Amino acid sequence: MQRMLIATAAVPAWLFAIILFAGMLLMLELGRRIGVRQRARMGDTHGSGLAAVEGSIFGLLGLIVAFTFSGAAARLDQRRAQIVEEANDVGTAYLRVDLLPPDLQPAIRQKFREYVDARLEVYRALPNVQAATTHLARANAMQGEIWQLALAAGQAAPGTAAPILLLPSLNAMFDISNSRYWSMRTHPPLVIFALLFALSLACALFAGYGMSATSERNWLHRFGFSFVLAATVFVIIDLEHPRFGLIRIDAFDRALVDVRETMK
Repeated sequence: MQRMLIATAAVPAWLFAIILFAGMLLMLELGRRIGVRQRARMGDTHGSGLAAVEGSIFGLLGLIVAFTFSGAAARLDQRRAQIVEEANDVGTAYLRVDLLPPDLQPAIRQKFREYVDARLEVYRALPNVQAATTHLARANAMQGEIWQLALAAGQAAPGTAAPILLLPSLNAMFDISNSRYWSMRTHPPLVIFALLFALSLACALFAGYGMSATSERNWLHRFGFSFVLAATVFVIIDLEHPRFGLIRIDAFDRALVDVRETMK
């Protein structure tokens, strides 16, 4: 997890967007200068046949933006749903501890409280990678401890429904924590973002070429085009990493906090 988190936080979304914004401004100017030279050399025929090329590239850029944005939004919703699912699984497993003999319940209940506290601290610590990794290791170790306590309690109460009902609940509780871990690592391949970056620059180059028909530089169009596209890419990356940027899912952690508060 530590390597994954370091790679995720290595290039913040805002820095990527600023680099893209500056790069697009440069490509707009470069495209304009190329267009001016071509116009001076070839006259009015300098742009013949470019409309189809520009349309194809801008269309491909729109497709990539739509693909990455919809995918990032869907993964954000999935991560929110998994937080609620974990809260439900923890709550169900904790309630089924009531099926154990009364003298065996306090130890496993205490371990439940410590486990939920550790799970909450994993995500509260982000983007502090080292702290999050420590809490994650602690929570994973507690899974084995809870499981061994539940097995021992079930063996101490043979012939009851406790093992049949409690153990599957614990299994579901542990599985969803693993699902959340891998969901956090699920992102489009880096080549998709590289392609998005390259297409944005290419579109800026062609847009600048088209602007060469006028003698004056239209700064409003330049800054507007660059800002809108860079802001869109920023939102896409921020959606992909909702624990590191402006877009956060911390509020959904309240579902697990509420379950923790019921563990008296």
